Amino acid sequence: MTPMPFAQLFHPAVSAWFADHFRNATPAQAEAWPEIKSGRNILIAAPTGSGKTLAAFLAAIDDLVRLGLEGRLSDETRVVYVSPLKALSNDIERNLAAPLAGVRERLSLLGLPDVEIRTLVRTGDTPSAERARMRRRPPHILVTTPESLYVLLGSESGRKTLATTRAVIVDEIHAVAPNKRGAHLSLSLERLAALCSDELARIGLSATQNPISTVAQFLVGAAAGEPAIVDSGHHRARDLEIEIPDAPLEAVMSAEVWAQIYDRLAALIEAHRTTLVFVNTRRLAERIARELSDRLGGAAVTAHHGSMAKEHRLAAEQRLKRGELKALVATASLELGIDIGDVTLVCQIASPRSIAGFLQRVGRSGHVVGGLPKGRLFPLSRDDLVECAALLDSVRRGELDRLAIPPHPLDVLAQQIVAEVAAQDWPETALYERFRRAFPFRELTRADFDAVVRMLAEGFATRRGRRGALIHHDAVNQILRGRRGARMTALTSGGAIPETADYQVLLEPENHIVGTVHEDFAVESMAGDIFQLGNASYRVQRVERGVLRVEDAQGQPPTIPFWLGEAPARTDALSHSVSRLRAEIESRLRQDASGAAALRWLMEEVGVAPPAAEQLVDYLAAAFGALGALPTQDTLILERFFDEAGGMQLVVHSPFGGRINRAFGLALRKRFCRKFNFELQAAATEDNILLSLTTAHSFELSEVARYLHSASVRGVLVQAMLAAPMFMTRWRWTAGISLAIPRYQGGRKTPPQFLRMQAEDLVAAVFPDQIACAENIVGEREVPEHPLTDQTIWDCLHEAMDIDGLEALLRRMESGDVRVLACDLTQPSPLALEVLSARPYAFLDDAPLEERRAQAVMARRWQDPQSASDLGRLDPEAIARVKSEAWPEPIDAEELHDALLWIGCLAEAEVAAAPEWSGWLAALAREKRAARFETERTAVWIAAERLSQLRALWPKARLAPQIAPPDGEAQLWSAEQALIEILRGRLEGLGPVTEHALAAALGLSPSDVAGALLALEAEGAVMRGRFLPGAEGAQWCDRRLLARIHHYTIKRLRAEIEPVAARDFLRFLCEWQHVAGDARLEGPEALGAALEALEGFEAPAGSWETEILPARLGDYEPAYLDRLCLSGRIAWARLIPPAAKGRAGAPVRSSPIALVERRRLGDWMSVAAPAEAPQPSPRALAALETLRREGALFFDELAEASRLLRTELETALGELAALGLVTSDSFGGLRALLVPSEKRKPIDGALRRGRVLAFGMESAGRWSPIRRAAAETNSEARMAAVEHVAQALLRRYGVVFWRLLAREAGALPPWRDLLRVYRRLEARGDIRGGRFVAGFSGEQYALPEAVGLLRELRRRPASGAFVSLSAADPLNLIGVLTPGAKLAALTSNRLLYRDGLPIAALAGGKIEFFGDLDAATRWEAEKRLLRSAARGQMADLA
Repeated sequence: MTPMPFAQLFHPAVSAWFADHFRNATPAQAEAWPEIKSGRNILIAAPTGSGKTLAAFLAAIDDLVRLGLEGRLSDETRVVYVSPLKALSNDIERNLAAPLAGVRERLSLLGLPDVEIRTLVRTGDTPSAERARMRRRPPHILVTTPESLYVLLGSESGRKTLATTRAVIVDEIHAVAPNKRGAHLSLSLERLAALCSDELARIGLSATQNPISTVAQFLVGAAAGEPAIVDSGHHRARDLEIEIPDAPLEAVMSAEVWAQIYDRLAALIEAHRTTLVFVNTRRLAERIARELSDRLGGAAVTAHHGSMAKEHRLAAEQRLKRGELKALVATASLELGIDIGDVTLVCQIASPRSIAGFLQRVGRSGHVVGGLPKGRLFPLSRDDLVECAALLDSVRRGELDRLAIPPHPLDVLAQQIVAEVAAQDWPETALYERFRRAFPFRELTRADFDAVVRMLAEGFATRRGRRGALIHHDAVNQILRGRRGARMTALTSGGAIPETADYQVLLEPENHIVGTVHEDFAVESMAGDIFQLGNASYRVQRVERGVLRVEDAQGQPPTIPFWLGEAPARTDALSHSVSRLRAEIESRLRQDASGAAALRWLMEEVGVAPPAAEQLVDYLAAAFGALGALPTQDTLILERFFDEAGGMQLVVHSPFGGRINRAFGLALRKRFCRKFNFELQAAATEDNILLSLTTAHSFELSEVARYLHSASVRGVLVQAMLAAPMFMTRWRWTAGISLAIPRYQGGRKTPPQFLRMQAEDLVAAVFPDQIACAENIVGEREVPEHPLTDQTIWDCLHEAMDIDGLEALLRRMESGDVRVLACDLTQPSPLALEVLSARPYAFLDDAPLEERRAQAVMARRWQDPQSASDLGRLDPEAIARVKSEAWPEPIDAEELHDALLWIGCLAEAEVAAAPEWSGWLAALAREKRAARFETERTAVWIAAERLSQLRALWPKARLAPQIAPPDGEAQLWSAEQALIEILRGRLEGLGPVTEHALAAALGLSPSDVAGALLALEAEGAVMRGRFLPGAEGAQWCDRRLLARIHHYTIKRLRAEIEPVAARDFLRFLCEWQHVAGDARLEGPEALGAALEALEGFEAPAGSWETEILPARLGDYEPAYLDRLCLSGRIAWARLIPPAAKGRAGAPVRSSPIALVERRRLGDWMSVAAPAEAPQPSPRALAALETLRREGALFFDELAEASRLLRTELETALGELAALGLVTSDSFGGLRALLVPSEKRKPIDGALRRGRVLAFGMESAGRWSPIRRAAAETNSEARMAAVEHVAQALLRRYGVVFWRLLAREAGALPPWRDLLRVYRRLEARGDIRGGRFVAGFSGEQYALPEAVGLLRELRRRPASGAFVSLSAADPLNLIGVLTPGAKLAALTSNRLLYRDGLPIAALAGGKIEFFGDLDAATRWEAEKRLLRSAARGQMADLA
């Protein structure tokens, strides 16, 4: 601009000052000043350092100077400057001082009157004295933040100050426009305009924005005309490069590679005058500041982030500006245009996830007119490297992120209605029309407005009474008025920034706030812990509610605190750029497999340095080799592989960004849950979705692309989102912003835990299904129509996720625009590794990091393109090993019969291979349990239970001998279904097998079995492929066995330990069952844990409280068990009635009784083989019939109703309990029946010699009959019951196998049924299969935690500890796990273990020692064997 036009626009004093300090106006200034001086609303979009802030202020200063010279500048506010950051506000005030002083000096030189133009900063940090001064004498220019402007608009003094405003300047408008702060500010601007009679000029300033017209409309509102737009573009010369360490990048950065990055950062900092290091998390800011301080000196580096106190942040900014710091490590807290002096280099650690954010951060260097911004990108992983390269490509192309403005957030609307109505009464229609002038609210419907008004007027009915009514709604006159206290609530709890649960860190003895840490970190801290905040060390003194009191740790080595929050998702524009980069590289890899063409393109076109380009091409070439393509936004790839724990991992490669992937992943997780009835773990990153499956999730991989449909996915996602942690988090945010849960109450800040409780109360009042018991909800949760739920769901669907983007993606998949590829691999592809190690912010469920199934995946650290393209080769030794494990190895006829049941049939050649099998089969044939089944082409051996299936295939086959299927197994089978079941069993024992070999063993042709194999494949039970090296054609393999082959192939066995000896297993069982000395439990709460391991075990009634429970609880009291029974958690009963030929009047003391969960009693009684109980005696029958007729009765009621004497009734109840026909509410009922007659309390109150036990029928509660109902075979009820029993056995023993359960076999389902459940649980990933205990054949399964304890005990040396138990205890495993005869399970018999070996037993009053023991050991053994576990009254009961 030439001096003449400039002089025509501005007063000579103003233009002279500008000419003294600047050579020329920038293009943005030259274009903006005429528009501003004409009084038009204007948006100035220009790069950082283009002088746009001065463009706005100089025009305002000129107007104020002219008013002053005319004598019309009174003490009133004329200009309001709004900045999104407090630090930026302080910065602006300091920068205004120079032009104001310079202009006054020029006025003096020109001989003109002095014009005093006052400025003042009004933020939440402004001292009360400054605020009082502002009320007495308002500033001409008020510098504030959106939140403080809102507060001023709500107070009487503030409204009086603002009423004279004629211009408002909104700086860094792009920082607030796309979120609720922007919507909040837009309503504040409309309230300000109404206060100023709509005589308000608006000036917006931004560095980067797209589309610019939308942001301009956001500035001026929907009612105003088109504003002037000054767009000088965001293109600018920049010096940008990618820096990578010497070591190759991995999915997770190792400590060694981090050290290289720190060293490179230190070298760059030393080579530049001032460096800004930007990171994406506060924790990383502290960590890097610490490492750089060690390399450069503590005085040269510090941190800057939002959890540091404002004084510390300001001090860091000033030190950097004065040149005292060499480097400042910052989060987004320094991203906006704060003046921090001359920064010569910006280093960005990891991709900032957005193009605009990167430009903004790099723009902090060269922050002067004509300066050259210089930036260095440090990727932290291989995927990050791809994203950083795409980011440079986008900058080179001049691309920008597209800014989206959230439409009419109702929580913000509610808050602003309360604030405005509390300040003055409003006609509701006028207020509705006024708020609709704000651009985000231009499409606000009257129905939504009325719903918010109704919510604010009526409040909420919670468990703490009605609350939340903040306004009066005069429906007759249609006037809105504020209630008493509404203004204070609005002012103290206002704003659109979500409340966090951080603890304040107070430095003692100054009581000075140094910052905040996350609530979880504070709660986990202990006195004496040392941690770092702001690159300084502090020692914890004590933790109080909401406060962490610390002292200076004098530089001692600290830990780094953590903060939890949502990670920013990658923008759509950057995701598109990542996809484009992959597509470009794929096309060049197809033309040139060496990667040379792709390398040249990256270096020459994109501008990636050679080392980074080489790593990037190697990485994507390896992925291309493994997957056959690269995932892009036009090609979706489904990848599946087995993990080390027996499960499967499904990775959806979808480079659409975190918001779409989060929605895609949650919806897919919900679909899998509904389809397979199993809640799986899931995670979503910017490029991948991970679903941790098991073999329970068997499906054709390509079908996953059709699991979701664009027409129904929204409803599925809403239901999935309601169960995810994000909903309650955003519910609290919405409730806080809408003032439904005030952040301050009674003048004090509400503690975070109280806010959470109040949020739960509120959701119970508004949306009861959300926190209702899942068992009481039929179908989907019903979402009510309410402003809070509507807004929370919108926030989840559109802010945390992108439902619109997901629907668009699904439509493209349905139309074929997006190609979907499916890949089954032996181990994860290179592109899958990063999502497998994703951090908690990527999780879509609430399972903690240590419990993630993805942790079970092991993969090579680096895969070159050649090795990655050969991920499907299986180890022949692994195949042979699995085939050996799968094939049955029986040791007697019983186990051979069991093998026949699950394998279906055995060919004669297979029988001949094991010489002892012929004799066992002959024995089974004599018992009519097995037979030789001869067809025209072959002969096989079958079990009677399988006869119906084979008859369906070969109805004319000959049997030798003639046998018949047992009752319940003689069902009709179709030939197709029978063949499917027979092949299923054969494949479970054979491992990989060709179609020809499978058919030949059955005397069939390959075409005969083809259909059945396809059916099994569709069911997911088997997989087809080329597994056997050198074999012709496809082979078939059971999926579960194939999983083992995969695991053995990559040399990571599913069983994490070598099999332990039986001795170590017995040591483990003593620890697991809490009978070892240091493992015993204490207290009533521990009884529940002990009973979980004992559920369903039948032991003599007299042994429970005299031996079994006291052996596990050192302080056992009868009241412990009574409380559990009376609470309805535990029931006692005989599960298996005695045989009908048995004696009916067996004594109660020796009758087998089990303790089970009351709600599971029916399950336990339904799974065992049914038996007919003997007929009770007449008196017992009379009592039983009375109970069946009258229902549950107390003892006295039963005596009266049955007309039996008390002694007669006690005898009758004892008989019925022994027969398994009755139970009582409390264990006290059974205990009373166990008291010997000579120790019972006399009925008439007479005295009795000797000790009398105070166990009477009074504590029994009600007596009730036991109703038995056998579940039908293969019914859902029976399968559920068998699964519960199977899990109970796992809880009892930790590890289960057939031999271990020999003692309990009568009360359990058949082993084949249990085996089916354990295979299913293994498929889910809940348990592990393998060889855990040596010396026992057959399949073994273990709980994961049991595997860990087994491993620990194997390493632990023997301690010589003794464990003495009753033979009635479930750990009486002599003759089961150890050689020799079994010990009768009688209460009076006892056994003694030492270090897992049985060394002595007491049977029939005689002690037997096992092995050679010295005299001292024998004496100790005798003493322990004769000592019962019972104490006190329980000893008298023994």
